[in-house]
Amino acid sequence: MADFATLRTNLEARHFSVQEFDTAAEATAYLQTQIQEKTVAFGGSMGLTDMGLYEALCPNNTVIWHAVQGHEVLKDAMTTNVYVCTTNGVAETGEIINIDGTGNRVASTLFGHDTSYIIVGENKISPTYDEALWRARNVVAPKNAQRLGRKTPCAAKGDKCYDCNSPERICRGLVVLWNAVNSMKTEIILVHETLGY
Repeated sequence: MADFATLRTNLEARHFSVQEFDTAAEATAYLQTQIQEKTVAFGGSMGLTDMGLYEALCPNNTVIWHAVQGHEVLKDAMTTNVYVCTTNGVAETGEIINIDGTGNRVASTLFGHDTSYIIVGENKISPTYDEALWRARNVVAPKNAQRLGRKTPCAAKGDKCYDCNSPERICRGLVVLWNAVNSMKTEIILVHETLGY
């Protein structure tokens, strides 16, 4: 069971803004009020799909998402007002971990936007940094490789990371946010439900 109180305290000590919701629907409603008449980009995420966030934000914003519009929009997505993504793993000690193949998501959590929202479902939370990193590599990455139809050992077996050198490897870059970056506001949205992998 995730310790949300400890996680929130540690995230705030690391200078992240934090909002907490019981349900994904409540988090979506909150983001609809916060994001109005903006350009918005999404990272690749099953959690955002679970939330229906693209459909929720489109009526009042210009939303760019390569999952919908194709990879040709990735460069445009780097300079939007707002960036929204989920995460591969979060430690209760406050570190936020993302692994990426293309680099768009990890780059956008570091620079390029006015505000970044990182959504954390309860299934993404681990007690320690090492456990959160293990989860990102051995739980999330194989499921994403399978979803994307990649020819990698983790996709074929679905059980763990093999640290492969396949041309179709999706684990090519790792970013750990130890503190909120100075270049933009980063708000963490904690949700007491399972979201994505």
